[in-house]
Amino acid sequence: MFFGSARFHSLADASKAAEHLTPEAEEDKRNLARAGVDMARYYEDARRMAFLLSQWSANIPARRRRFVVTTGGGPGIMEAANRGAREAGAKTIGLNIRLPFEQHANPYITPSLNFDFHYFFMRKFWFAYLAKALVIFPGGFGTLDELFEILTLAQTQKLAKKILVVIYGREYWNRLINFQTMADAGAISPLDLDLFTMVDTPEEGFEVLKQGLTKYHLGPDRPRRVGEVVPEIAKTNP
Repeated sequence: MFFGSARFHSLADASKAAEHLTPEAEEDKRNLARAGVDMARYYEDARRMAFLLSQWSANIPARRRRFVVTTGGGPGIMEAANRGAREAGAKTIGLNIRLPFEQHANPYITPSLNFDFHYFFMRKFWFAYLAKALVIFPGGFGTLDELFEILTLAQTQKLAKKILVVIYGREYWNRLINFQTMADAGAISPLDLDLFTMVDTPEEGFEVLKQGLTKYHLGPDRPRRVGEVVPEIAKTNP
């Protein structure tokens, strides 16, 4: 599952929008346009990480244990992740939500895997039920909601499986949230800081996902049902 702002655009689109501003444009509009160009790097990074993950997943021998990039189905970071997966030739899922603004299904979702939700709670249930890993890119209220929902469920051991949590972009997140302050104040356990991993490049994020998904969902350490036969992938991926 990839999460992040619906308001970020590709570098090409953000640069084009900034170039079209007239010299008479208000200062706040110019500042927002500059911020848009700066934050476009996260769109491009999400696109790249989803591409790497999908490319790797396509080559997993056990077809039933391959991973599919899934997003909230809208624009911004969601579009970027669906786009990257599609560019790798993979299927990709969108779990959309009906909103009065911003949200519309992006064109990179596999048509048969584009699902539309009316209620946030049902959409969030399917996010958590299906997810093997959560990738959190810079975003707003909705992104924070999803991040802390999963962290709370993991902290309180309410998840039936291991869900990796990868937070992308230290520069953004360290300015927004000081997780260490929570631990220092005793609001969370120092061990709770191990519930997530922060990364700064698509390649770094991909390696964390690859290792974690292999260990917990492909390899011998993953939980098994009684009587389940160990698949070949578990023998070839230590």
